[in-house]
Order: sequence, then C-alpha cells, then structure tokens
Amino acid sequence: MLPFSVRCGHCKSLAPTYEKVATAFKSEGDVVIANLDADKYKDLAKKYGISGFPTLKFFPRNNKEGLDYDSGRKLDDFVSFIDEKCGTSRGANGQLTPEAGIIESLKDIVEEFVSATDDEKKAIFNRLEEEVAKLEGSAARNGKIYTKIANKCLEKGTDYVKNETERLERLLSKAISAAKADEFTLKKNILSTFA
Repeated sequence: MLPFSVRCGHCKSLAPTYEKVATAFKSEGDVVIANLDADKYKDLAKKYGISGFPTLKFFPRNNKEGLDYDSGRKLDDFVSFIDEKCGTSRGANGQLTPEAGIIESLKDIVEEFVSATDDEKKAIFNRLEEEVAKLEGSAARNGKIYTKIANKCLEKGTDYVKNETERLERLLSKAISAAKADEFTLKKNILSTFA
C-alpha cells in the first residue's frame, strides 16, 4: 500500500514506478498493489502512523498492522521485495522468471530420475509422487507438473523433454494471454530440471 498526498512531489514522481509494479503483479491473485489518498482518508493514515509521504507499507496475509517498506525506490527493488515476501517469481516486465515453479526440494530426486535406467525410473517416480504429496500451496500445484512430466517421460521416453520444451517455446513466441504465458513458462521451467 502506498499512502500518498496529492500535494506531495515525491509521491507524484513515484507514481509511474508504482503503476509499473501494479502491472507486473496483476496476474498474481494473492498480491494486491494499492494506493491510498491519505489526505482523503486521514483516519487510515492516522491508524497506520503515516506522517510523511510517500509511505510504503507491506501487509502480509495475517498482519493487519503492516510493515514499513524501507528499501530502494526503483522498479527492480519493489519487484524483488514483493517476490521475496510473497513467494512469487516475477520480473519487472510482469513475466515469470526462469526460477518460477522450480522446487529445490525435488532437485535431487529429479536428477536421480533422469539418470536412472528405464527399470529404475518407476520406483523413483513413486518416490517423486510421495514427495509432491507433502507439498502445500503453489508448491503443490507446481509439484503436480513435476509428476506429469515424469509420467510423460516414462510413457514417451527421453525425447519428451526436448520435444515438449521446443513446443512450448513455439507457443510462447506467439501472441497468447498472460495466463497461458504463465502456464507455459512454469511448465518450461520445470521441464528444464529434467534436461
């Protein structure tokens, strides 16, 4: 949240950057970027102890008091802060980063799966499913992509990862919706762990 005053020059100069931040995270359903006219809503400004402008506050899901933001005022600073605090992986352009969807706790088992013989892969796949079942939230959703990819590798062989990556790159080079771009980018990122 950005409390601002319409009379504040710093607020006016920060506004274009703040709009870019909002645009970068518009596809994230759990991230809300908002601003507040503290001249108009003096009661809220007082409630949150806002005396200078612009004041930047971060409100995690279960924190109604908010946290003061005191990092840099450039677009990349804001995006990095939000990515870190919210568990997102967005770039300043709003697109998912190459790290989006990657689950570090699955790295070793995927490496084991990739280097295993065909006979060994089924047992490792079962362990992968067990590990994915332990995940929560967005990691659980992304974990399902891991198991789908591993299953396709079992069905179609080692060329599946290369062929599917090429297919996704072709789709991503076309005009597609932001939601589809996110979906395809997540899958492509996760496929890279199987390469």
